[in-house]
Amino acid sequence: MDVFLQLTLNGLTLGSVYALIALGYSLVYGILKLLNFAHGDVFTVGAFVGFGALQLLGGVAHPAVPIWLLLVLITLAAMAVCAVLGVAIERFAYRPLRDAPRIAPLISALGVSFFLAYSLQLLFGADQRDYDAFNLGSGVLFMTGFTIPGTEVRVPLLRIVVILCAFALMVVLWLLVTRTKTGKAMTATSIDREAAAMMGINVDRVIVFAFVLGSALAGAAGVLFGLRAPFYPSLGFLVGLKGFTAAVIGGIGSIPGAMAGGLILGFAEAYTQGYVSTRWSDLIVFVILVTFMLFRPQGLFGKADIKKV
Repeated sequence: MDVFLQLTLNGLTLGSVYALIALGYSLVYGILKLLNFAHGDVFTVGAFVGFGALQLLGGVAHPAVPIWLLLVLITLAAMAVCAVLGVAIERFAYRPLRDAPRIAPLISALGVSFFLAYSLQLLFGADQRDYDAFNLGSGVLFMTGFTIPGTEVRVPLLRIVVILCAFALMVVLWLLVTRTKTGKAMTATSIDREAAAMMGINVDRVIVFAFVLGSALAGAAGVLFGLRAPFYPSLGFLVGLKGFTAAVIGGIGSIPGAMAGGLILGFAEAYTQGYVSTRWSDLIVFVILVTFMLFRPQGLFGKADIKKV
């Protein structure tokens, strides 16, 4: 029982990160019908920006501010830089190809992905880095927490922070999309871009806003991932594929779907690593992707495309 609870906790933590990445895919694909394969590398940039901000604020040994403020600042720094990066990617890599055949922006997305990954490698080297979260704030993130009653499974503060931050960001995004004029404009643009433009919606601004939101969430996911595991420049491609898989499972364009897909993927990976082997975890993830593409391509919460004749 203890093993199952520990794996469930691991899956919930990892799934929360995948869900944030899946939201970025859903936002962009819902509006442009574009698979932004550079999104995973924006996630990696967020992890490196958070790491750099951590060093500027004194590092794990002597943080210049309280631990809670430190976490907020490095997360906000990563979100801000990634939001600006998302705007630049949209402006220079995707907007000129918006009306081109669909293969063109896809190739451009792959090019941006490789550009970001190898730029990080040239700037920082290929070595792994980590936030040394075990010692962050004199170990408060790991030492503080609680033990699940009746078991020996301990839930450290770090996992609570990661899960709550991910859920809070998803709730804020859901409220933004469903309760604001900008969110309604995004919904209208995703349904019919030309009709939205004729109704007076600034489509370019809506698309840029979608990239800002998606990229900022990727930056936050990068920091949350860096708090729990090492990261390196080429990590983004694989993590991005898993985020895309989570979006497909939940239904691309659905915020609750991205959350559900991320959690399903996190649980599947954690249980496979714990009960089978770590060598099989990636295989199981992509078997799930293929299964959904074959039998339910619209995902759990998505709707089948309406074909106009």
